[in-house]
Amino acid sequence: MQYQIFPHTADLGVLIYGSSISELFSQAAFAVYDLMTELRLVTAQREMTIQAEGSCREDLLVNYLREVLYLYQGAGFLICDFSQVTMEETRVVAKFPGEFFDPRRHRMIREIKAVTYHQLAVRFTSAGWEARVVFDV
Repeated sequence: MQYQIFPHTADLGVLIYGSSISELFSQAAFAVYDLMTELRLVTAQREMTIQAEGSCREDLLVNYLREVLYLYQGAGFLICDFSQVTMEETRVVAKFPGEFFDPRRHRMIREIKAVTYHQLAVRFTSAGWEARVVFDV
């Protein structure tokens, strides 16, 4: 697993890791869906594309995760593969295979309401890339 939960009052704090900035963003999307649903039950029936822009890496990550979260909140779409992320300095484009939520087959574990800027950090360390994100649950 390329993320871990850290203690945070009332919200959900997550540390995310990646060997590259692209992998970090892939793992961030994975963390959102892994925390919300049982990913093993989601199949690739169609593909959705999102794109986001930001003035810096932190802003880009928040805007990207808001788009990722909107796929479920706005369209009812669950993602099953998180590997198709293309990064530029201030822009990210991702293609996500998955399917629409089916209450007969899918179970939501928890609701993530929003991505926040609280304690947000994206940085390069000696072990690779790391992000700190707090979600409103």
